[in-house]
Amino acid sequence: MRDVSSLVAEAREGRPRAVARLISLVEGASPQLREVMAALAPLTGNAYVVGLTGSPGVGKSTSTSALVTAYRKQGKRVGVLAVDPSSPFSGGALLGDRVRMSDHASDPGVYIRSMATRGHLGGLAWAAPQAIRVLDAAGCDVILVETVGVGQSEVEIASQADTSVVLLAPGMGDGIQAAKAGILEIGDVYVVNKADRDGADATARELNHMLGLGEARGPGDWRPPIVKTVAARAEGIDEVVEALEKHRAWMEEHSVLAERRRARAAREVETIAVTTLRERIGDLHGDRRLSTLADRIVTGTLDPYRAADELVEGLTQG
Repeated sequence: MRDVSSLVAEAREGRPRAVARLISLVEGASPQLREVMAALAPLTGNAYVVGLTGSPGVGKSTSTSALVTAYRKQGKRVGVLAVDPSSPFSGGALLGDRVRMSDHASDPGVYIRSMATRGHLGGLAWAAPQAIRVLDAAGCDVILVETVGVGQSEVEIASQADTSVVLLAPGMGDGIQAAKAGILEIGDVYVVNKADRDGADATARELNHMLGLGEARGPGDWRPPIVKTVAARAEGIDEVVEALEKHRAWMEEHSVLAERRRARAAREVETIAVTTLRERIGDLHGDRRLSTLADRIVTGTLDPYRAADELVEGLTQG
């Protein structure tokens, strides 16, 4: 197996195989993962991460592909993480998004990776934060993260992206769905795709009304714009890119971008710590400490909360 430093150096040169290998190490929770993250840390923090979410059928993959084209025209390197539903049999991704974005497959300035959710709720793969770091370190200027599209569990994208784009389409009941899912609270830019269909204007008006019912905004606060597109014909995509750039500029001006990235890093650390503790607890099955605590609960000399406290204290001290 090639050493991590060589893989990182090749990824920085834009070699797709090296990037693919690094993301595979991330997805597989390789023993080398800590070494990989340590090597990548000084190289990250430059990419602009855009999350795209919305109900199935709104055209997320088509919109993502159109955005890739728009950013490539600007000469930017683009990474795409397309999070697919996991196969219930193999645990692998369906890879449908890579098929739909095949137009960019031969472009050396574009890296596309499908990732399986593997049962993880929230529309994102559990390894997505680390995969984003890999693409960032590999020199991507923009990283587009397309979520699985499962409706009401999509809100996690807001915690992983600098800017969250919520897509809707006319005639799909997205207004009601959005209200239920809470995605009206996470969108920075809203896109009504398939705007050549009947009802597009009504969907935009309803969305605008619902946004107006949300939190009160001050004069300098960001008000999410609503952009109508026909992504299949690339209509309105330049306006989406313009809205994204305006949001990025607003975040930088108001120090929101740095705060979002700090919060993202904090959540990443928390997730890793919780995962480590969970693995240690899993290793305790059959361990005498756990059996002793269980015996004390059964006899009524200890309650389960205090038992859990004692277990955590033992794990953190050990």
